[in-house]
Amino acid sequence: MARRPKFIPTASRLSKVLEELRRAPRPYLNNVTSLKLTMAFRNDHFGARHFVKEELPRIQYTNPAMQIDVVKKPKAKNELWKPEMVLQLRDGTTQTLDLEGKWSSAILEELMDIGGGSAWARWKRERLAAGLPVVEVPQAKKVEPKAAKWSGEQKKGKNAEPELVLDPTKTGAAAVLP
Repeated sequence: MARRPKFIPTASRLSKVLEELRRAPRPYLNNVTSLKLTMAFRNDHFGARHFVKEELPRIQYTNPAMQIDVVKKPKAKNELWKPEMVLQLRDGTTQTLDLEGKWSSAILEELMDIGGGSAWARWKRERLAAGLPVVEVPQAKKVEPKAAKWSGEQKKGKNAEPELVLDPTKTGAAAVLP
């Protein structure tokens, strides 16, 4: 009888990061030389914040020579200013994008429309012809409480979620702590 291997290789953290950086569509911005994003330091401009977290690493990975600046300014509750992105294009002109109230995927799509070139136009045409969204919206991961158990009966339907049954032996903080 052959021995079982002690180590079964799985996807490493680095391979998962590289997979995320290389996912389609590749944000190659051949018409943009620099990008400057200005947003609130805290508690506002959530679409711009998600764009910085989700899409900007992919843009930097795909366009290593591009100069990217992110300016996070403090903002008081009574101040009213909007987040913006200033693009320096290859022909020497600048273009400003208003990011107020936009999702990160909408910001990426607008940025790619300006600087993506023919590869982006082809990607967009193919996705629309197939009836798919041009840019996928990342799905939030659902975290289950440790003390809770899902019931065996599942509701049927497209958007139905299973019913959550709490452990009756635990109360208070113990019900949600491991």
